Amino acid sequence: MTEHFNAFEISPVPDGPDAAAPDPFLGIYAMPMFVRIATPDLRASRDFWVDGLGFIDFFSVPGQIVHLRRWAFQDVLLVPSDDAASSAASTVHVFVSCVLSQLESVAAACRALSPDSVTGPYDTAWRTRDIAIVTPEGANVTFTAATPFVADSEVGRDLASVGIVGPDDVEGGAQ
Repeated sequence: MTEHFNAFEISPVPDGPDAAAPDPFLGIYAMPMFVRIATPDLRASRDFWVDGLGFIDFFSVPGQIVHLRRWAFQDVLLVPSDDAASSAASTVHVFVSCVLSQLESVAAACRALSPDSVTGPYDTAWRTRDIAIVTPEGANVTFTAATPFVADSEVGRDLASVGIVGPDDVEGGAQ
């Protein structure tokens, strides 16, 4: 397929400088994608993901699995492992969409739980502001929030040069 089109209506991710984060999604659905992360300490990992990263404990089977969720389609499964198997978590890098107003509170909550766990915030070349977090099990989690689109900016021109145009352009494109 070579034709791209706007499909923002199916996304749970709000956009814009005043975007409000949706509440955690409590519906049951067949997960189109999820992340499974092994951890030697389910309780410590669960507490960090819930109290620091703002996920909810959607479903748990003690000692076997913790199903975490934020918005729709932001599902993480924590499973038990021994210490050797969990070292592979450091190769996991998960990106979680959020809104700009959430970055400071997530960073502060994570720093309160683990002072050296957060890097940022920092801006990217693709119009996001991010914070990078290392969880207790060693997973790399980046919370990423869209920044306002300005067509007549360096980022706007760079995106247009590769065919990604703003919402006010006749051809449509990414918002």
